[in-house]
Amino acid sequence: MDILVDKKTQGLIEDFVPQGEILDELVCFFSIFSDYTRLRMISALAISEMCVSDLSTLLGLNQTTVSHQLRLLKNLNAVTTKRQGKVVFYSLRNDTLNEVLLKGVEFLGY
Repeated sequence: MDILVDKKTQGLIEDFVPQGEILDELVCFFSIFSDYTRLRMISALAISEMCVSDLSTLLGLNQTTVSHQLRLLKNLNAVTTKRQGKVVFYSLRNDTLNEVLLKGVEFLGY
Protein backbone atom coordinates (compact mmCIF):
# COMPACT_ATOMS: atom_id res chain seq x y z
CA MET A 1 0.00 0.00 0.00
CA ASP A 2 1.38 3.40 -0.96
CA ILE A 3 1.93 6.02 1.73
CA LEU A 4 0.40 9.39 0.83
CA VAL A 5 2.25 11.53 3.40
CA ASP A 6 5.58 13.08 2.48
CA LYS A 7 8.90 11.64 3.69
CA LYS A 8 9.39 14.38 6.29
CA THR A 9 6.02 13.60 7.90
CA GLN A 10 6.72 9.89 7.72
CA GLY A 11 10.07 10.44 9.46
CA LEU A 12 8.46 12.53 12.20
CA ILE A 13 5.88 9.83 12.83
CA GLU A 14 8.55 7.15 12.98
CA ASP A 15 10.60 9.28 15.40
CA PHE A 16 7.87 10.51 17.72
CA VAL A 17 5.10 7.91 17.92
CA PRO A 18 5.89 6.01 21.13
CA GLN A 19 6.88 2.37 20.92
CA GLY A 20 8.23 -0.39 23.11
CA GLU A 21 9.01 0.37 26.75
CA ILE A 22 7.98 4.02 26.50
CA LEU A 23 4.59 3.00 25.10
CA ASP A 24 4.16 0.43 27.89
CA GLU A 25 4.99 3.03 30.54
CA LEU A 26 2.62 5.59 29.01
CA VAL A 27 -0.22 3.06 29.03
CA CYS A 28 0.47 2.40 32.74
CA PHE A 29 0.64 6.13 33.47
CA PHE A 30 -2.68 6.89 31.79
CA SER A 31 -4.32 3.87 33.45
CA ILE A 32 -4.04 5.86 36.68
CA PHE A 33 -6.88 8.04 35.36
CA SER A 34 -9.15 5.18 34.27
CA ASP A 35 -10.90 4.64 37.60
CA TYR A 36 -13.46 6.85 39.36
CA THR A 37 -12.05 6.16 42.81
CA ARG A 38 -8.45 6.88 41.79
CA LEU A 39 -9.49 10.17 40.16
CA ARG A 40 -11.24 11.28 43.33
CA MET A 41 -8.28 10.21 45.46
CA ILE A 42 -5.80 12.05 43.23
CA SER A 43 -7.93 15.19 43.51
CA ALA A 44 -8.03 14.90 47.29
CA LEU A 45 -4.31 14.17 47.59
CA ALA A 46 -3.56 17.20 45.41
CA ILE A 47 -5.00 19.28 48.23
CA SER A 48 -3.37 17.54 51.19
CA GLU A 49 -1.51 14.42 52.20
CA MET A 50 -3.81 12.00 54.00
CA CYS A 51 -4.02 8.62 55.63
CA VAL A 52 -6.33 5.81 54.51
CA SER A 53 -8.83 6.58 57.25
CA ASP A 54 -9.13 10.27 56.29
CA LEU A 55 -9.44 9.51 52.58
CA SER A 56 -12.05 6.87 53.33
CA THR A 57 -14.13 9.20 55.49
CA LEU A 58 -13.84 12.30 53.33
CA LEU A 59 -14.62 10.50 50.07
CA GLY A 60 -17.23 8.14 51.53
CA LEU A 61 -15.33 5.03 50.51
CA ASN A 62 -14.62 1.70 52.15
CA GLN A 63 -11.14 1.61 53.74
CA THR A 64 -10.34 -1.62 51.90
CA THR A 65 -11.11 0.06 48.57
CA VAL A 66 -8.95 3.06 49.46
CA SER A 67 -6.08 0.82 50.56
CA HIS A 68 -6.31 -1.21 47.36
CA GLN A 69 -6.28 1.88 45.13
CA LEU A 70 -3.41 3.44 47.10
CA ARG A 71 -1.42 0.24 46.66
CA LEU A 72 -1.98 0.46 42.89
CA LEU A 73 -0.99 4.13 42.87
CA LYS A 74 2.11 3.34 44.90
CA ASN A 75 3.07 0.51 42.52
CA LEU A 76 2.72 2.97 39.63
CA ASN A 77 5.00 5.39 41.50
CA ALA A 78 2.20 7.98 41.65
CA VAL A 79 2.15 8.45 45.43
CA THR A 80 4.71 8.56 48.19
CA THR A 81 4.31 7.55 51.81
CA LYS A 82 5.40 8.97 55.13
CA ARG A 83 4.98 7.06 58.38
CA GLN A 84 4.15 8.85 61.63
CA GLY A 85 3.99 6.24 64.35
CA LYS A 86 1.41 3.68 63.23
CA VAL A 87 -0.20 5.96 60.64
CA VAL A 88 0.94 6.10 57.01
CA PHE A 89 0.30 9.34 55.14
CA TYR A 90 0.02 9.37 51.35
CA SER A 91 0.77 12.25 49.01
CA LEU A 92 1.14 12.72 45.29
CA ARG A 93 4.71 12.09 44.16
CA ASN A 94 4.63 15.44 42.34
CA ASP A 95 2.14 17.87 40.80
CA THR A 96 2.14 16.20 37.38
CA LEU A 97 -0.84 13.94 38.12
CA ASN A 98 -2.95 16.87 39.24
CA GLU A 99 -1.83 18.91 36.21
CA VAL A 100 -2.87 16.11 33.84
CA LEU A 101 -6.20 15.78 35.65
CA LEU A 102 -6.78 19.55 35.40
CA LYS A 103 -5.89 19.47 31.69
CA GLY A 104 -8.55 16.80 31.26
CA VAL A 105 -11.11 19.02 32.97
CA GLU A 106 -10.00 21.92 30.75
CA PHE A 107 -10.26 19.74 27.64
CA LEU A 108 -13.84 18.89 28.58
CA GLY A 109 -14.65 22.60 28.87
CA TYR A 110 -15.30 22.84 32.61
